[in-house]
Amino acid sequence: MPELKVAPQHLERDAYLYIRQSTPRQVLENAESTKRQYALRDRALALGWPLERIHILDCDLGKSGSQSAGRDGFQKLVGEVALSKAGLVMGLEVSRLARNSADWHRLIELCSLAGTLILDEDGVYDPANFNDRLLLGLKGTMSEAELHFLKTRMRGGMINKARRGELEMRPPVGLVYRDDGVLILDPDAEVQAAMRLVFETFDRTGSAMQTAKLFHEQGLRFPRRIRKGLNKGELHWVRAAHSRILQVLHNPRYAGAFVYGRVRTRRLPDGNHSTTKVPRSEWQFVIPGTHAGYITWEQFEANQKRLAENALGFGGVRKAGPAREGPALLQGRVICGICGERMSIHYSIAYHQVAPTYVCQEASVRRAEKVCQRVPGSVVDQAISNLLLELMQPITLQVALAVQQEVEARVIETDALRRKHVERAQYEAELARRRYMKVDPDHRLVADSLEAEWNNKLRTLAEAQAHYEQQTQKQRLLIDSQTREQLLSLAADFPRIWNDPSVEPRERKRIFRLLIEDVTLINAEAIQVHVRLRGGATRSLSLAKPLPIAQIRKTKPTVVAEIDALLEQYCDREVAEVLNRHGRRTWQDEPFNLKKIAHIRQAFKLKCRYSRLRAKGLLTAKEMSLRHGVTTTTINLWAREGRLKKHRYDNVRRCLYEPLGKDAILKGHGGRRATRPTFTVAQAG
Repeated sequence: MPELKVAPQHLERDAYLYIRQSTPRQVLENAESTKRQYALRDRALALGWPLERIHILDCDLGKSGSQSAGRDGFQKLVGEVALSKAGLVMGLEVSRLARNSADWHRLIELCSLAGTLILDEDGVYDPANFNDRLLLGLKGTMSEAELHFLKTRMRGGMINKARRGELEMRPPVGLVYRDDGVLILDPDAEVQAAMRLVFETFDRTGSAMQTAKLFHEQGLRFPRRIRKGLNKGELHWVRAAHSRILQVLHNPRYAGAFVYGRVRTRRLPDGNHSTTKVPRSEWQFVIPGTHAGYITWEQFEANQKRLAENALGFGGVRKAGPAREGPALLQGRVICGICGERMSIHYSIAYHQVAPTYVCQEASVRRAEKVCQRVPGSVVDQAISNLLLELMQPITLQVALAVQQEVEARVIETDALRRKHVERAQYEAELARRRYMKVDPDHRLVADSLEAEWNNKLRTLAEAQAHYEQQTQKQRLLIDSQTREQLLSLAADFPRIWNDPSVEPRERKRIFRLLIEDVTLINAEAIQVHVRLRGGATRSLSLAKPLPIAQIRKTKPTVVAEIDALLEQYCDREVAEVLNRHGRRTWQDEPFNLKKIAHIRQAFKLKCRYSRLRAKGLLTAKEMSLRHGVTTTTINLWAREGRLKKHRYDNVRRCLYEPLGKDAILKGHGGRRATRPTFTVAQAG
């Protein structure tokens, strides 16, 4: 008899009734089962426990019994048993207490050590008794097996439906289930426009980041549907995050395909779940064409290939990244011809410009070895640019027309999306107005709330209209007749388009990638460039290495010879002026000046103008004055009057004088009214 197992030491402790249902739905629908569990309290009363010492633990209603994590009521029960405060543990059946053998046997062991009885609808058990403990263990094993069989049957049904592509799974934003279970595009035209803009922008730019940037630059929002909580199912418009764009591009359901097994879920010890993405080769079922989509399956495959190429990690086949802002033309497409690894780019400042260098540093990064090779990027980029200009000549007009159509299509797409946003704001404002007009004026609390909501909607509508007008005015400039004429005029001169400074490097790289698959570089005696074109054709180029900086900065021998010749007739400043008139420039493409001529003269040990004149026998003013017995002032006067020939030798008008040779200057008589002495040149007879 159960009463025989209940001893006074049991009645001195409290009785605990544990109540649980596995899901919130069971709590609502299986009310009778819950009532049966609460009715066990009467059993405890019949066994002798007073009502005030019977504790009901029902905080685990709606929680699974597959593990103890997250079940506060069960953990409290175990704690009370371990502290020897429980004389009786009650549960309608073993499955209410635990569906896990480890948790169940741990509870049995604690009850055995603490002298606690266990009661279910079949009777009272003493875990300290071997037969009772054996029976309780068998019940726990059967409870766990029952849960396993239930899960197996449910999973088997899911697998069968998934094999046929009929399993309903939570659709991503932009797709909804119809009442008959068919997955269709979201009837909301604004949501459809936003989703189509994502795929069209990625198809044009080839970059998820650029797609997100377009939404940010154009002030566009991205739809997001609330999945849980009080607002479950509501549509919100949020900022387009890069990670969200990637999720959309990687999701095959947007291509109209049913996919099962993309993720693997594992339960953690703390009760949470860990989700791991499964490689595409391990997906269980992939059935294209099961429902409507925004893109075709072929477009989805092409997008996955482009996204894989955009990955920037080392190794594998991931050798290319998306076109970026740097000036290096071969970014993401250059391969080392020595080791076959992808080459990276280093930028430096040379001559006030950003200069790229292609570096193979795979061995250095992975194995701490020396850098494989370095190739100056400016020389290679210029050669590839010339090759592109050669390849692009036959299709220049088609490219220009395609650019024109792309610009117009882009404006139309974004304008339609903004217009739908304004229409949605108008609808919500009108709906708020109708709600306000229908309310009873006497219900001031309700009327005030609806009036505030109407004002908020009107404010949102005004902001949407202002933003629409502002963006429309900006983009109207992109499709005017003048822009179309400029595009068509540039079509006849593609080299000017390519070299136009206003063209961003990213756009040049996109053109480059349309024609060229990759470029292999070898830095030998000459730079060997092997170009693999789209379609399999190849081109090979051999480029001369750029000169060392010392050679680049060195003045050309022809210019040095010209300076040497000019110094026979001119001083340094005059030499610089003559060279500039002849169109000569320094290595930095700057005009010559006094300091540059003096530096070149000293570097190449050229005689200055003064030394050259002295070597020819010319004398200074002081030397001339001593020879002729006059002052230097008189010598300068004779030079001005033409009696002496002077030669300028520096930049402050100092001169040297040609000696008279055998001629002599004789002092004459100026007469009664002369203001200065007169001189005559006397030639030796």
